[in-house]
Amino acid sequence: MTDKYLIAQCFYANSIQLLINTAKVLGHNDDVDTYTSLLQKIKDAFAKEYMTPNGRLVSGTQTAYVLALNFDMLPESLRKQAADRLAKNVESYSNHLTTGFLGASYLPHVLTRFGYDSVAYKLLLQESYPSWLYPVKMGATTIWERWDGQKPDSTFQTPGMNSFNHYAYGAIGDWMYRTLAGLREAAPGYKEIIIQPHIGGNFTHAEADLKTYYGTVSSHWKIDNGKLQMDVEIPVNTKATIYIPASNADNLSEGGKALATSPGIKLAGNENGYVIVTVGSGSYHFTEK
Repeated sequence: MTDKYLIAQCFYANSIQLLINTAKVLGHNDDVDTYTSLLQKIKDAFAKEYMTPNGRLVSGTQTAYVLALNFDMLPESLRKQAADRLAKNVESYSNHLTTGFLGASYLPHVLTRFGYDSVAYKLLLQESYPSWLYPVKMGATTIWERWDGQKPDSTFQTPGMNSFNHYAYGAIGDWMYRTLAGLREAAPGYKEIIIQPHIGGNFTHAEADLKTYYGTVSSHWKIDNGKLQMDVEIPVNTKATIYIPASNADNLSEGGKALATSPGIKLAGNENGYVIVTVGSGSYHFTEK
């Protein structure tokens, strides 16, 4: 349903952006300039061919809007209304996704990025076809190639394309690590780290641990009697910015001490329901009073 050339243009832009990112890390400034210029031409061509002046895409599918938003193909001034169209599209399908391999992995990330966490959680917890939990409800213990590899009547799709051990839709795990648990990199190789859980979907706890070259990064949180508890581990020779889901630093403690007086903790402000702190390596236990 999604224009294949629109899809190709989005991934072309993504490939160029990866080159730019790599050139920056390696200090190849001439390549940064070359590919930045090319990327702008790719995006200009995309806007001319696939987008109306008001930001409506020639393909009105979830995949089209997800890719355009994820790879920043739209002018910044038009992204918010495009994200709104995407969220309304999901709602129009009774909170079901309609994406395939190319869009599903980016869909929850885009929704979160533009403030639609609640829609992302509805997709994650949707139980009827097509959804991530439909195969689970059908008894799956692996990730299927098709959303309905086994149909509701227990018959199977054609064996020519019906693997029951296929990675693509398992990409939802990336959103769960980075958003539900809130663990992601702020610099290459996790030299700098961001911990920012997005609590929702009636989840009461989540844990994520990642082994990096510097050591293990951990982000664990739980809601106990309506109060937040959050355990974070930051490895040696790294630093982190931690977003604690709370409205006021005065209501938080770390290691049994008031947050403002806890050693190694630097308050960095409040933002959208988070208290922000910066820390160096170590283990931290945040609690809400």
